[in-house]
Amino acid sequence: MARSEALFLAFVLHRRDYSDTSLLLEVFAVGEGRFPAIAKGARRKKSTASALLQPFQPLWLGATGRGEVRTLTRVEGAGAAIALRARALIGGFYLNELLMRLLGRNDPHDALFAFYQVALTALAEGQDLDTVLRQFELRLLDEIGYGMTLDRAASDGIPVRSDLSYVYDQELGVRLSGLSEPGLVLSGATLLALAAGEPLEAEQRREARSLLRIALAPHLGGKPLQSRELYRRWFGADG
Repeated sequence: MARSEALFLAFVLHRRDYSDTSLLLEVFAVGEGRFPAIAKGARRKKSTASALLQPFQPLWLGATGRGEVRTLTRVEGAGAAIALRARALIGGFYLNELLMRLLGRNDPHDALFAFYQVALTALAEGQDLDTVLRQFELRLLDEIGYGMTLDRAASDGIPVRSDLSYVYDQELGVRLSGLSEPGLVLSGATLLALAAGEPLEAEQRREARSLLRIALAPHLGGKPLQSRELYRRWFGADG
């Protein structure tokens, strides 16, 4: 009896047309990590694959090849698509763009995959956008080896206090803020909320957004994020 084809759980991060009949995909999968793949014939009228090969749709995929670009051999839905709308939709695109920009190819990150699913579900449920995005950014930085310790001062390990102000140093981490010190000043309450994964209040959202932009900047290579620009155009605000 022939062995059944091994399938892996996956999401499509990005797709574009490839020739008249196929799609070129960027895939994030359990046990596989991020990799490009071609879905041959997916654009043909009789194909059902194109409707499934969309962002935020959990999938079972089969693929062949170990070169730069693999070829999909099987496409099945792995549950209902995660429905994102308005700001949550842009948030989902932002998560996908971060994964494509920060993760190397063919390097499995199964714990991050699970956290990605949780983040998408939280966005679909209407949970606070800033809180969800900041927690994902922190988890992603940790996965690529640049985790941030936010509940202790870098110099002496003394626990951060909610009633004090701190500065984040790109090289050293969190340290107590001095008088009139340049740089991004953060409240201890913001740092502790981020470290604990707690919902962020209005001022904490602003501080946390600035902090994570500084932390992510070296990994983005100076190229602007398209999802961030899209958020500005749609909502006239900084996402």
